[in-house]
Amino acid sequence: MSGLTGKIAVVTGGTSGIGLAIAQRFVHEGAHVFVTGRRQSELDKAKALIGDGVTPVRGDATSTADLDSLFQQVLAEQGRLDILVANSGRVEPEEFGKVTEDNFDKTFDLNARAVLFTAQKALPLMRDGGSIILIGSIAGIKGLDGYSTYSAAKAAVRSYARTWTQEFKDRGIRINTLSPGPIDTPIMDSQADTKEGADAIRAAFASVVPLGRMGRPEEVAAAAYFLASDDSSFVTGIDLAVDGGMAQI
Repeated sequence: MSGLTGKIAVVTGGTSGIGLAIAQRFVHEGAHVFVTGRRQSELDKAKALIGDGVTPVRGDATSTADLDSLFQQVLAEQGRLDILVANSGRVEPEEFGKVTEDNFDKTFDLNARAVLFTAQKALPLMRDGGSIILIGSIAGIKGLDGYSTYSAAKAAVRSYARTWTQEFKDRGIRINTLSPGPIDTPIMDSQADTKEGADAIRAAFASVVPLGRMGRPEEVAAAAYFLASDDSSFVTGIDLAVDGGMAQI
């Protein structure tokens, strides 16, 4: 029997990169997973890739109306929720002095505000003893050039896990932050105008990781599986870094 057999999970931003890898792993382990994304074409691709065991739901994590619709669908189709992975996020590096209001608002809207309301709207469906996994980043604890808004938003995510662990301890809901380091996902390509530029960013990240490489989405998914499963039944309130040691030394 797989470790998540019979579990119902929601993974926001589950159509590519880390979110997609987590959804794939959860389905492999026996869960039924609702994945969200803004583009129907990407949802269709995720469904085709994962197959049975996944329900794609189109929606924007920054829209409370879309969140309401998502959890109403989960309730109608499955009646409960065992695992929530708040994964939707964005990164748009900009050095201090050039940060715009638009950059700040969009970064905090998706990386901090949306995480709070996603979890809050999921709570009525969460069974006692369930697991909420907030995707943070080692940027939340490190000073990285150009990451003023992103790092601050991810620091807020880490704070959520501490507060919510205290607030919902009587229900046995485990709330943990999972903080990746540099992971080789499609988002890396969006950080540069050319493939050569993106590859240079990849090389720069790899050079500061003690293990000498970027991580893979599947490695983050393995950590998410641990936090979702009963293997972590006495683990809550932590920040689990999957970063090749980058933020640890």
